[in-house]
Amino acid sequence: MVGKSGNLCKKNLILYYKYTNKVDNNDLLGEYPCKIDSKGRMRVPSALLREIGISDEMESSESNPQVFVLNRGFEKNLVLRPKAVWDSTIAKFSALNQFNRKNRKAVRYMYRGAQKLELDASGRILLKKQLLDFAGIDKEVTLFAQGDTVEIWATDIYNETFNEEADEDMAAFIEEVMGAEEPGQKEE
Repeated sequence: MVGKSGNLCKKNLILYYKYTNKVDNNDLLGEYPCKIDSKGRMRVPSALLREIGISDEMESSESNPQVFVLNRGFEKNLVLRPKAVWDSTIAKFSALNQFNRKNRKAVRYMYRGAQKLELDASGRILLKKQLLDFAGIDKEVTLFAQGDTVEIWATDIYNETFNEEADEDMAAFIEEVMGAEEPGQKEE
């Protein structure tokens, strides 16, 4: 299904969004099909921009740029954060003890491939070929909005991933992740 904008996107790219002044935590929901054009641009769906808190009147201009930071995700994906969220996230990494090898590795990973992006007047972002290649991005992607994040997956990988998960005992998996205990009680 194609959204009103007529655009779609591909592979395992994470757009990690949290527009701190506009979106309450855990407000983002939905799946959005998108496309990456031949120049590596992706139109962020208008409905998603509205959820993030960017209206048509607020889209980028020279006096009001909508700045994001894009970098590699933890899986084979990319993560896009509004600049303010990137600054807050990276401050936590910068506070780590740089004499610890694991800390240095984590900091390097966060910065590796990172690039600042501005939402253009058409609501598009330009993604570096190097990052698209890392995430296996071609054309069609599915944006998966959850809480304060938007994951961008190659549609085929997205479908494959969720088909595999459908085969799992999700109730047992969720119980393992979330714990079987009631809030405020400890297991004995």
